[in-house]
Amino acid sequence: MLLAVTADTWIVTGLGFGIVLGLLFCLVFILMFFGWTMQKATAPRKPKTSPEGGPHIVETPKPASKNTAPKADNADLAAVAYALYLAQNKKHDIPTAMISLHKHTTEWNEKSVGLNNKGF
Repeated sequence: MLLAVTADTWIVTGLGFGIVLGLLFCLVFILMFFGWTMQKATAPRKPKTSPEGGPHIVETPKPASKNTAPKADNADLAAVAYALYLAQNKKHDIPTAMISLHKHTTEWNEKSVGLNNKGF
């Protein structure tokens, strides 16, 4: 009998269920361990202390005042100057190509719409 319920079927079912649950718990603990290690690796560091025992203070440069503009290099200035030249001489937005769509009718298009009567 193929579907007979015996003690052997209960043992095999219980072992399979136990293996699946055991692997699931192992997977959960592995993922929790990785989460814990990543949390430790990405946690903010404590400030280093100086030999005297106080916190180690690192001086950062003062930010520039709000009235000063950032320095631009020569390539940026050249790009801006060329764009202004093109805009003033009305050459900046001239289209270089024409884009047009032409309806191209083939038998495949007609078949999809059902316009040809060729027995299909």
